[in-house]
Amino acid sequence: MNLHEIAKNVIDSKGGVAKSSDFVAAGMRAADVVNMCNAGFLGRVRHGYYQLAAQSFVSEEQLLATLIPQGVVCVESALFHYGYSDFTPRKWSIAVPRSMSRKKLDIDALVLQPYYVQQDLYELGKTTDNFDGVMLSVYDRERTICDCFKYRSRLDSEVFHKAIHAYANDKKKNLNNLSVYAKKLRVYKKVTELMEVLLNG
Repeated sequence: MNLHEIAKNVIDSKGGVAKSSDFVAAGMRAADVVNMCNAGFLGRVRHGYYQLAAQSFVSEEQLLATLIPQGVVCVESALFHYGYSDFTPRKWSIAVPRSMSRKKLDIDALVLQPYYVQQDLYELGKTTDNFDGVMLSVYDRERTICDCFKYRSRLDSEVFHKAIHAYANDKKKNLNNLSVYAKKLRVYKKVTELMEVLLNG
C-alpha cells in the first residue's frame, strides 16, 4: 500500500478529517503529510488537521466532532435540535470549559457561538445525540431550557418564549431534572414561576 492509499484510509476511518498523529500512528512520517499537502493531495482544515483535497465536502457536524471534541451543543443549536425553535442558527452554539484556549475555537470552516462554562457546571445535563449521522455531545432538554433563562439577555425574545412553550408541551420533559438543574444554575425562581403559569394554565 502506498502513502496516498494509507493517508486516504486514515482519513476515511476518521470520518473525513484526521490529525497529524493519526497519520503517524498508521506508519507515515510527519514530513510525508507536509509533502502531500504541498502536492495538493491533502488539504489543511486547521493546524494539525487534514482532509483529502479532492474531498469537496465534510459536514459541519463531522468537523465539530473532530476539531472540538470537548464542545457541547447548547442554547440556540440545542433548541433547534429538539424542535423548540424553527429558527435555523447561523452559528453553532457550543459550550466549552472556561479554561479552554480561545485559539482552539479559531476555525475558518465553522461559525461558532462559544459559551464558556465553569468546570463544575460543564457536565450538568450533558448527553449525546445523532446530528445528521454524527454523534455529538449536547445538553439535554432540561439543561437547554435552564440555559435559556441563564443567557436570556443573549436570546431573541421570540425564540425564548417559543422554546419555553414548546418545552412545556413536550411529553419527554423531565420536571424533576429541570428543578435540580435550575437550582445549580441559579435560575430556580425564574424557571418555576414561568413553568407554573404554563403548566397550570
